[in-house]
Amino acid sequence: GSRERKKMASRSLNDLHPRLKERALAFLDRCRMEGIDVLIYCTYRSNKEQAELYEQGRSRGGKIVTYAKPGRSMHNFTIDGRPAAKAFDCVPLINGKPEWSAKHPAWQKIGKIGTEVGLMWAGNWARFREYPHFQLID
Repeated sequence: GSRERKKMASRSLNDLHPRLKERALAFLDRCRMEGIDVLIYCTYRSNKEQAELYEQGRSRGGKIVTYAKPGRSMHNFTIDGRPAAKAFDCVPLINGKPEWSAKHPAWQKIGKIGTEVGLMWAGNWARFREYPHFQLID
């Protein structure tokens, strides 16, 4: 059998752009102080991973999850060929479990904290609102 493992997007804060890493740490600290545990589950994504996501809901089944083509996502950013994502995706953990319902009040709290530490929150976007997504304001 094939031993090839499907490469997943990174969740390492070290794969964030230095400016975003600083803000992500401040964001996580503030969330903790407010009693909200948050999991950052995606930092850097390669162009290949982005292409696979982009095809979802288009050439592949499922619903559309991104409008960003490979190289156009803030998750795809690099500096000198090294991962330096300008975005991360996260989810609040309630009693240790990811809370995906946008109706849960934790989302508004983390969105507010994110904007207060100087991030752009996609939960505020008019088009393609995306609660888990935070990015640098460039």
